[in-house]
Amino acid sequence: MHFVRPVDWEAVAVPPAVEGHAEGYRRGVLVDRELGATHTQLEIHRLAPGGWIEGHVHAFETAVYVLAGAPVLGLDGRRYQLREADYALVPLGYRHSWSNPGPEEVRWLSVSSPVRIPAGEGRRDTFYLPGPDDARHGPGERPAGAPLGRFIGHYPGTPPQAQALDLVEPPERRTPAGMDTALLVYSGISVKMLVDRVSGADLVTMFTVDYEPGGAALVHDHPFEEAYFFLAGEIEAVLEGRTYTVRAGDVVFTSVGAAHGFFNRGTGRVRWIETQAPQPPVRHSYRWLDHWRKLETQG
Repeated sequence: MHFVRPVDWEAVAVPPAVEGHAEGYRRGVLVDRELGATHTQLEIHRLAPGGWIEGHVHAFETAVYVLAGAPVLGLDGRRYQLREADYALVPLGYRHSWSNPGPEEVRWLSVSSPVRIPAGEGRRDTFYLPGPDDARHGPGERPAGAPLGRFIGHYPGTPPQAQALDLVEPPERRTPAGMDTALLVYSGISVKMLVDRVSGADLVTMFTVDYEPGGAALVHDHPFEEAYFFLAGEIEAVLEGRTYTVRAGDVVFTSVGAAHGFFNRGTGRVRWIETQAPQPPVRHSYRWLDHWRKLETQG
C-alpha cells in the first residue's frame, strides 16, 4: 500500500504520556500503525520558545532532522546546540532531552522503529529519567566539524551535480565528500546518508535525496518500508500504477513491495528526506520491475 498527503503542522497535540514532563511541546503523526505501517513511525515535532522535554528513554530507535529553530539536545551525557539541517541518532535506550532557549519555534522530523505502543495495550515504550545533563539545565555546545559528535551531524543538502563535479579547488583544499555521499550522475540523483548502520543505527535509515531536472528513479520496490518528506521542488511520483504530483510540504509512504518511481519532469531541483525501516539488507534491496517484466513477456 501507499499514500500521499500534505504535512499539516497544525495537526499536532500534547501526547497524554508527555503531560507533566514537558512544556511548550506538541507532536503530530505522519506515518504509523493506524495508517498501515508495520515498522515506520514518522512524526513532526514543535517546541515553543522556552519549551523543554525532560530526560527520557525509548524502547525504540529514533533518527531526527531539524527543520527550523535552534534546539538544545541532551544526549549521551552532553548538551548539543543544534540548528537547522542538523541531524541526530538517538539509539534505543539512550536517555535524551530537548529544550528551546531561542526566540523562534523549533521544528523537527523524526523516524522511529519499532512503532509506538498504542495506549491501552498494558505496557509502555517511554520512561522519564531526568538528570543533571538535561537540555534545559544549561547551554549546549557546538563541536566543530561534521559529524558534530558521536551521534550528531549537519547536512543542508547536496549542491547541483554540475557544481559538485566542477573541480575548481586545489586538491589539497577540496572539501571531502565522504563515502556516505553518492552522485548517481546517470540518473541525476544525489544521496547523502545521515543515519544508518555505519553511524550506529540498527533499525532505521535516514538520508537526503536531491534530484536534478530530468532526474529519475525507475519503478522498483523494496523488502522494507520507505517514507519521503519533501523539502523543495515538485516531482512526478508513480506509486503502484497511479501517478501523483508531489510537492514541497507533502509526505509519501510506500509499504513493503509497493512499486514506486520518481521522475523530475520540471526545470527545478527537488529535495526530500527519506527514511527506511527496517534497515535494508546487504543484498537485494531493490527489485526493478523492468528486469522481471522481460521474463514475464517470455513466458
